[in-house]
Amino acid sequence: MALLITSKCINCDMCDPECPNEAITMGDAIYEIDPDKCTECKGHYDKPTCQSVCPITNCIITDPDHIETDDELLEKFVTLQGLA
Repeated sequence: MALLITSKCINCDMCDPECPNEAITMGDAIYEIDPDKCTECKGHYDKPTCQSVCPITNCIITDPDHIETDDELLEKFVTLQGLA
């Protein structure tokens, strides 16, 4: 599952530097997460760092349009890291 930043985002810039996959960028109005790069930090950390540092409750949620299994996320991690 990729994550999604909701309209609750206040553009505090806490999540962007924490993303190990560089999946978070500034969009037109709020930060956005590239689902092709988001592994929910699988392979890097125990839980998503963006959610951990976000000061707004439920601002970063599971993206219902990009549901993936843990195995798929780990496979994406391996590909993004050039380990395959």
